[in-house]
Amino acid sequence: MRVKCVMCDEIGKLSDEDPLAKKLRNRPIHTYMCEACRERIGELTQLRIATGNFNFRRSSHPAENEF
Repeated sequence: MRVKCVMCDEIGKLSDEDPLAKKLRNRPIHTYMCEACRERIGELTQLRIATGNFNFRRSSHPAENEF
């Protein structure tokens, strides 16, 4: 399955049996992000959390209390 990163428009290939490929096929609202972009976003998020000015926006759903 061919996929395109939503951040950098890099085109990649996933195995048809990959769980992520199945999720993308069955639920079009889900998007693909390449590993390089995922790492970059994760690092920047960790830096923002470390500043202490980062607020997690969570819903009032009871399952959110487990976090």
